[in-house]
Amino acid sequence: MTKKVFVNGTFDILHSGHLQLLEYAKSMGDVVVVGIDSDERVREKKGPSRPINNAEDRAYMLQSLKTVDHVVLFGSDEELEKCIAVTAPDIMVVGSDWEGKSVIGSMYATELHFFPRLEDYATSKTIQSIIDRG
Repeated sequence: MTKKVFVNGTFDILHSGHLQLLEYAKSMGDVVVVGIDSDERVREKKGPSRPINNAEDRAYMLQSLKTVDHVVLFGSDEELEKCIAVTAPDIMVVGSDWEGKSVIGSMYATELHFFPRLEDYATSKTIQSIIDRG
């Protein structure tokens, strides 16, 4: 039986933290489905200067990774929940910063796993580092 894993996020500027998360997800199953926020949703959540890479480019980069089997786009909490419901994952992986909080769509997954957030890796930190370098 094929085991499906669902992961979601912005994945704006790919970094080692993203890759480790996706490798972890792939180690748990056969098929990894990655949900990514639409450009509009990223702007709402992270500000008008984001995303750096548009949804089409982010999806292409993710789909090119050997750890990712499918990429889906969502623009709202409702769309995210629908993506998860349709995927019906065996496992859903979210960052450890979501422990103890309500995780959208988790009721459609058989198991919910928390991946330890790697604080040294954050897109916002990368962007700030580039700005600081002038």
